[in-house]
Amino acid sequence: MSFGEPEGYDERVRPRPLGGRVRSRTAAVAACVVLGLGLIGGAVTGSWLVGGSEDGGEQDTFAAAGDLWHSVPVDQLFPRTVKGTGAGPGGADRTWTRIAVAPDSGCKDAFDPLLKKALAPVGCQRLLRATYTDATQSFVTTVGLLFTKADTTSMDALAKRFRSQGLGTRTDLMPRPYAAKNTAAARFGPEQRASWTVSVLTDAPVVVYAVSGWADGRTVDTPLAAEQATQSGATSAPAQAGLGNEAQGLADRIERALRKDVTSPTEKPS
Repeated sequence: MSFGEPEGYDERVRPRPLGGRVRSRTAAVAACVVLGLGLIGGAVTGSWLVGGSEDGGEQDTFAAAGDLWHSVPVDQLFPRTVKGTGAGPGGADRTWTRIAVAPDSGCKDAFDPLLKKALAPVGCQRLLRATYTDATQSFVTTVGLLFTKADTTSMDALAKRFRSQGLGTRTDLMPRPYAAKNTAAARFGPEQRASWTVSVLTDAPVVVYAVSGWADGRTVDTPLAAEQATQSGATSAPAQAGLGNEAQGLADRIERALRKDVTSPTEKPS
């Protein structure tokens, strides 16, 4: 696997016979032994060339994913346009356009205190964020990639905790939006958060999240997690507006792109 040059970015956006029957038989046996050893050696060598055993390959992939924040261009991690076929309410298609990219940074002031505490066991190596708007510019959604310092055991533990304790649906654990000046997301602050999703990956040291809201800056009294807002029969304002679909759909597609980048990190985005 090859990687591009490390780069940051700012918000603008990178056999011989021995004679005689006995000797012949001896030579034949020896040749078989040599051949067998050669095949075994070849197999071992081959396993090294392809990355070792299955477990070793998984570990290599896990480690490679952790380096993507500085080895893959921002336009590949966060494409300028993201198509969400069937991602909207009722299976409607969605298209999101990127309107802002935050400078790559640490996690200081990026999360509410309780979410920061929940994520603390895996650490923060780097945080990448971008904000998108839908085709009508009615909604804005910030999607984030938190690259952690954790190993597979720690990521597994955090994922299990999020599932068993329902942390992904708690309103006091919502991610913060990235409100870029002079964009449709300029008024997208903490009080405008309407729906969100947090996905703790176990095959990569990454937490993928997204948070959505209205582009007109309206305050949301009762935000609803995307997991709940996308359920049939949900009647809250975020659910009726499809903001759960906005958060979940965009996060899913950014996560898919990330997984693709693990296997082809230098491939140009389509």
